[in-house]
Amino acid sequence: KLNLSVVHSGVCNFAMHCQLLKQFLLEAAPDVQVSCHQGRRGAFEVKIDEQLVHSKLSCLAFPQHESVLTQVERARRGEALEQVQEAPIKDCCIM
Repeated sequence: KLNLSVVHSGVCNFAMHCQLLKQFLLEAAPDVQVSCHQGRRGAFEVKIDEQLVHSKLSCLAFPQHESVLTQVERARRGEALEQVQEAPIKDCCIM
């Protein structure tokens, strides 16, 4: 069973974004274990089996859900994982 973890900031609606990603993934791939944890300010980092595939701290964007699912499918097939595509942040500004 694949493990996907998201460490997110407690600001704005980052926790909600994590829950939306979790819901999307559980509907598309019910065998994936998805967990959300609050972490440092400004963070939204996604790991699949401990491999980082998205870091908001480095790209200043949320991950595209479909792109995360693509990486989950790659992990299932034993393929090398890639960074997920970015989705712009529209409703939060962190200074």
